[in-house]
Amino acid sequence: MNANNEGGSTSNHPYYEETISTDKRFDGRIISLQVDTVRLPGGATATREIVKHPGAVAVIAVLDGKLLVVEQFRKPLERMQVEIPAGKLDAGEEPEAAALRELEEETGYRAKSIRHVRTFATSPGFADELIHLYFADELEAGQAQLDEDEFLDCDALTPEQADAYIRDGRICDAKTLLAVLVWRHYRQTGEFGA
Repeated sequence: MNANNEGGSTSNHPYYEETISTDKRFDGRIISLQVDTVRLPGGATATREIVKHPGAVAVIAVLDGKLLVVEQFRKPLERMQVEIPAGKLDAGEEPEAAALRELEEETGYRAKSIRHVRTFATSPGFADELIHLYFADELEAGQAQLDEDEFLDCDALTPEQADAYIRDGRICDAKTLLAVLVWRHYRQTGEFGA
């Protein structure tokens, strides 16, 4: 998926919002924030608060029929979360390389091969983040290498455990919910879906 155009509007679409000006408000380690002034289709102007993000990867990693997950504290939610292995793209890094890197860093497993499943927008109403979702089921033991500010536990869930974690709210982020659905479909059909 191309962040600029695939599946979305182009500058000749009648609802296209032309950017008149951009005011950069914050530039952090992971995100930046800008406020764009745009011209609406009817000619009036409005502002759009936009979070810029370098993009991320996530991996549906299956080991012996179980889904590898990590549990970590998520400060924005003030709680522990169970999620699939994931992380942001480094500058100039290809998504596939990032997926392989994040899988090993967080779980200690290396993928012999990896397949792209989907690329999706996380919050298109205010952010440009795209997550590239991959699938790997041929894994070999490697060495976990967590970032110095990263504290997590790795586990492997059966399909029933994943469903129970969703019901209990232990899994509630969009990428992991999507991953469980894709994994369920794959187990039933051998395909990732349309």
